[in-house]
Amino acid sequence: MLNAKLNFTAKRQRVLAFSLQPSAFVCSAFTLVEMLVVISILGILAGLTVPALKNLGKSNAAASASRQLLDAVGRARQLAIANRTTVFMVFVPTNFWNTPLGTFNNSWWAGLTPAQQTVVTNLCDKQLSGYTFVAYGAAGDQPGQHAWHYLDPWRSLPDGSFIAEQKFTPSGLSAPQWINDCTNYGIPVDNWQLGNQQIYAFTNAFVPFPTEQSPSVLLPCIEFNSFGLLISETPDGNSFHHAYIPLARGSVVPALDPSSKVLQLNSPSVSEIPPGNSASISYNIVDIDPLTGRATLEFHKVQ
Repeated sequence: MLNAKLNFTAKRQRVLAFSLQPSAFVCSAFTLVEMLVVISILGILAGLTVPALKNLGKSNAAASASRQLLDAVGRARQLAIANRTTVFMVFVPTNFWNTPLGTFNNSWWAGLTPAQQTVVTNLCDKQLSGYTFVAYGAAGDQPGQHAWHYLDPWRSLPDGSFIAEQKFTPSGLSAPQWINDCTNYGIPVDNWQLGNQQIYAFTNAFVPFPTEQSPSVLLPCIEFNSFGLLISETPDGNSFHHAYIPLARGSVVPALDPSSKVLQLNSPSVSEIPPGNSASISYNIVDIDPLTGRATLEFHKVQ
């Protein structure tokens, strides 16, 4: 019993002695200077990464638009082969409601049903970015009874991307030179070139618009025949050339009624951001080979 008491007393003395020693684990905090240094480093990192993230978003948007347009061109070619007929990939220009009406003169709008007029108005937000596929005749038509067919609904490129406005209206002209079918391929877009190749404005063809039951008007387009060959890019009716479709980054803001915010048939506001990015900085151009009808993406960075 005595030994047990002595052992207990010795243990208490050791515990007490240990507890009186300075702690080996001393808590410390950041000084004000250290905190300021850390905050400064975080600020520098944020300043370096935020612009990079913004550029990444723009790059992704441009890549998405390029991929969609490449797929759309490929689909036009496949539809022409599958339906054994010529397929027009038609695009929505600005002010498309003022499209010259050919032999229909001013009867076009009056000849539209209220539902078709609504479709026209709803296309206002697809100016420079909208497209669809139209064919005269399709698989399943009775012999000698071919008709126009809209093969897809109207679609548009992703927000923030559109086809360069110069492709629709060559710079320096007061209005698009709408000439029947393919003959306006010879109109150059200023001195806008892809390497040594001159870029020309869209050709135009008569197609029913905005639905297959509507009167026909001239619309910008590219054309593929039943073999999948590109046939719209010919200045003389004999030799065929590449088609180049330049993409732009920015915005196309349709006109809205100030009170009701309803889309109006008025000119949109078109802005390339940064200015001139479709031709003078670094730009993407979809290149369509006439012999194969296949599209590839050409990326160019102007020095």
